[in-house]
Amino acid sequence: MTDKPPTLRDVAAASGVAISTASRALSRPGRINEETAVRVREAAAALGYTVGASGRALSSGKTGTVALVVPDVTNPFFFGIVRGTQAALRAAGYAHVLVDTEESVQAEERALRMLRTSADGAVLAAPRLGDEWLVAWSSALPLVTLNRPVNGAGVVIDTPGGAVQALEHLASLGHRRIAYAGGPRTSWSDSRRRTALRAAARRLRVEVVVLGHYAPQREAGAAAADAAWQSDATGVLAFNDLLAFGMLERFTARGVDVPGQMSVVGCDDVFGADLVRPALTTVAAPLERAGHRAADLLLATIDRRVPGPAGDYEELPTHLVVRDSTGPAAPR
Repeated sequence: MTDKPPTLRDVAAASGVAISTASRALSRPGRINEETAVRVREAAAALGYTVGASGRALSSGKTGTVALVVPDVTNPFFFGIVRGTQAALRAAGYAHVLVDTEESVQAEERALRMLRTSADGAVLAAPRLGDEWLVAWSSALPLVTLNRPVNGAGVVIDTPGGAVQALEHLASLGHRRIAYAGGPRTSWSDSRRRTALRAAARRLRVEVVVLGHYAPQREAGAAAADAAWQSDATGVLAFNDLLAFGMLERFTARGVDVPGQMSVVGCDDVFGADLVRPALTTVAAPLERAGHRAADLLLATIDRRVPGPAGDYEELPTHLVVRDSTGPAAPR
């Protein structure tokens, strides 16, 4: 069994000073005489004691920690965002904390309440809180939102534009009645896609049938697939790839041929989208780039290099990746 790590009490005893004096010597050395400060630092070095986040915060007002808050850590959509965010923070010397709110508005608010005193800032990926709460929190804690702007700032992935690309693709294949299996009711991105699809449908002279709100999970795919089939649509756009995976499974179980009887399009191009059968046509998003950019904006805000609580606004483009799950429309 290893020895316990040295504590501030150990440093104080070794240097012959009070604990409060040792704390000041390590966090605010200008407040005690230099001879005492040197003695404390030498004792700390000899014992292998390092100042923790709380000590750094006392001297600099910063903890050196930044949080990435996501609604579902098991969703592969967030894997690329995690990698991009972590790369930017590591390069800047910050520790990276991942917080999973499990699609809960209440859990998201609790996380922000805790992070207010334990982190220098946070990247909120696809936050579920209402706009007024996000605005309030952005004044209490440096925040950058990803896929939902606050006060006109944040990093946004153009999934509505990608959904329109998918609709145009299906229309070019002769589909005239197309379903959209939507995402969570609290999803800002889902609301934008519904608006974009309705406008594009009028232009393309096709009908879009909006279905659900569905959880962005594979398990919700069965209900979404049943609803799409019952709607008499010949093609369906899923809110994300996980939902599309579940739909493909359900169509296979029901004996519905994809794409012979029903075309399916996902969104995000997560790992596995090219491995399912049939390989999934989907909207590819620059996830690592989005995470990296969000972290850059947050660090700029923390360092006060830019004005405002949430940095700048940037929208990243998406593109359609055509695979085997889409084909010509079949009569229904």
